[in-house]
Amino acid sequence: MATFKDFRNKVKPNWCPGCGDFSVQASIQKAAANIGLEPEGVALISGIGCSGRISGYIHSYGFHGIHGRALPLAQGVKMANKDLTVIASGGDGDGFAIGMGHTIHAIRRNMNITYIVMDNQIYGLTKGQTSPRSEMGFVTKSTPEGSIESSVNVIEMALSSGATFVAQSFSSDLKDLTSIIEQGIQHDGFSFINVFSPCVTYNKINTYEWFKENLVKLKDIDGYDPSSREEAMRTLMNYDGLVSGLIYQNKEQKSYQQLIHGYKEDSLVTSDLNMNDDHFEKLISEFM
Repeated sequence: MATFKDFRNKVKPNWCPGCGDFSVQASIQKAAANIGLEPEGVALISGIGCSGRISGYIHSYGFHGIHGRALPLAQGVKMANKDLTVIASGGDGDGFAIGMGHTIHAIRRNMNITYIVMDNQIYGLTKGQTSPRSEMGFVTKSTPEGSIESSVNVIEMALSSGATFVAQSFSSDLKDLTSIIEQGIQHDGFSFINVFSPCVTYNKINTYEWFKENLVKLKDIDGYDPSSREEAMRTLMNYDGLVSGLIYQNKEQKSYQQLIHGYKEDSLVTSDLNMNDDHFEKLISEFM
């Protein structure tokens, strides 16, 4: 059985010292080992940004895609080889700006993959510009007088888009984050996990200390029920989205693959894709 060390490779991350992405990487590796996965059974697909580098830092199959396109790639991988555990990852700029359309449609499609967003409320790789997650009034190089746009509430967006698994965590809470990722991977459907991952270089507002003071753990809310979508939405509004833990899970809705008529038991990668002449001619005749 694989251990945490089996998911490590010899590539040294070049994130800034103290970046929250280090903890996300470790949590993915720990979660994969804890639930009995093997490196050759995992595919990690990432987009562009500081967080996009993560696919090269973990010993598994990996693909570093283009900006905002991690989810289309991840869904393609899963459709071609359903036996793989597919994890997509990226930052808030990657997933909630250029990639927002893909995020919403992947959520509603409910394919059996896990999407982990490293949310630092800023564009880090391009040296500190406002992101869709930056709060109104946030001062950056692109908004020197303060942002006049409101922040995207991504958790409410995920719920309203029909997500069947929604969770949020904090990179400083390694135990909770690892547990959340384990649950997300094991969920049969699309798992949306937003992780507050502080940028220690360019975001001096949403720091580790700020999150420790403002983030509320759902397990500390007496009687909270993650199976209730209505309660989840109400709680998010009450706490302005600053909660951590399993927010909502729907175990009844079938995944995308389960709803495909004639979905074969064998993965596409193991199927015989050879086509005889008669079958080819029959297909061509439909377009003649």
